[in-house]
Amino acid sequence: MNSTLAIAACCLSFVPVLVAQSVTVPATVEAGNAFRVSTTGAGQAKLYIVGPEQVLKRDVQLGEPIEIPAGSLYSAGHYIVAVSGASSSTAEFDVLPAAQPASVSFLARPSRLQAGLHNGITGAAYVFDTYGNLLLAPEQVSFELTGPNGAQQKREVPTHEGAAWIAMDSTTQQGADKFVARVGDIASTRIVTQVPGDPCGLKMNVHAAGQVLQLETDPVKDCSGNAVPDGTIVTFTETSNGDKSTVDVPLKRGVAKVEMPAVRGAVITVASGVALGNQVRWEK
Repeated sequence: MNSTLAIAACCLSFVPVLVAQSVTVPATVEAGNAFRVSTTGAGQAKLYIVGPEQVLKRDVQLGEPIEIPAGSLYSAGHYIVAVSGASSSTAEFDVLPAAQPASVSFLARPSRLQAGLHNGITGAAYVFDTYGNLLLAPEQVSFELTGPNGAQQKREVPTHEGAAWIAMDSTTQQGADKFVARVGDIASTRIVTQVPGDPCGLKMNVHAAGQVLQLETDPVKDCSGNAVPDGTIVTFTETSNGDKSTVDVPLKRGVAKVEMPAVRGAVITVASGVALGNQVRWEK
């Protein structure tokens, strides 16, 4: 052996061999649960766990199990584990939302609408775990709409990607409806106020009083039987010999009253908004 080879062989015998360390983690961890990280190698190292909104740092001993206690990781998402020491190693895992729902965020629109509207009320529910993670696994949401008279609509809707939505008819009676989204024993409630709809079945009565006609409506109600509020405008129109007279009168105590000239052959009509009432021809 020549001198160069002898020196090289001597030096190589004293070079330490670095064995690459490895890190092992579960593929998935439920939010808030404890879990274990395993490493190979020996000596001191730094452990880093990095994910959505969270970073953990630990001083660890390589080759010994590393226990991550319950409550350490709670934000669902994808995480990277890195161990730095004589050599570096990484691994990846996912934190999943907790298995049980803990809260329901419920949006109901509108907060005020007319009674008796088909699909007039919409609701959207979002299901979260105790750490505020959106539960992506399907959950059954019960939507319940209860009117002032106790009439109830109820439908079951599964969530899709954490959300469930629905459209329901507003109930026929004016007042406050209770709209509830329920998942198991967890419920969220909203109040939807229902007001009377447009006048419906408008009817007037005509009586002579000397040279004038006294016109008066029956109590004005919507198509569901709710009293239309005072202040709603009712229009009386009298047509005679090509001339037309129109008077707008607000409801007062549920009815509208007006006096118009008593003209033989006059045609009198009544309307409120788009609702037309009866027509009277005065022949006396």
